[in-house]
Amino acid sequence: MNLTGKRIGFGLTGSHCTYDQVFPQLEKLMELGAEVVPIVTYTVRTTDTKFGDAEDHMDKIASITGKDIITTMPEAEPLGPKMPLDCMVIAPLTGNSLSKLANALTDSPVLMAAKATMRNQKPVVVGVSTNDALGLNGVNLMRLMASKFIYFIPYSQDDPYLKPNSLVAKMELLPETVEAALEFKQLQPVIVPHQS
Repeated sequence: MNLTGKRIGFGLTGSHCTYDQVFPQLEKLMELGAEVVPIVTYTVRTTDTKFGDAEDHMDKIASITGKDIITTMPEAEPLGPKMPLDCMVIAPLTGNSLSKLANALTDSPVLMAAKATMRNQKPVVVGVSTNDALGLNGVNLMRLMASKFIYFIPYSQDDPYLKPNSLVAKMELLPETVEAALEFKQLQPVIVPHQS
């Protein structure tokens, strides 16, 4: 796989427990030669959790990509007309951001970048991480599954018995999903078996 010359937006939303799975994939995209443009939601930029401090996450993202992080809507908007992306990744994609994306709500830099990318008829790759994907958010998940230009990192239930509505993407499949999406193909199988 070679992503040399590909300009890939990488948006992170507030599923902080998933960052340890996402950061290695961000590094992998860099190793594959991509130009990675980092974008974060306000939650990522400002919220400290038991999974780490916001400032440390921001420093790590900047260190991996070597770029300033897009943190505001005005900074993200030019990714449409002036500085287009070849592909936009959102990983992790929380249930909150999933529902907004599925219903055309644009209230964060990450969602603005996704909207700009779809406007340019380029692929958006999403890595779902939410406790309610098979609950109330199921309708939004299916809406995105059927949407043009949206491609899913294959996902599974992460804890079928204690959290039966929860889905998490297999983040290690992110690079392969991006490669397929650049050809407007969905990496298959998109629903993979749970592994305990």
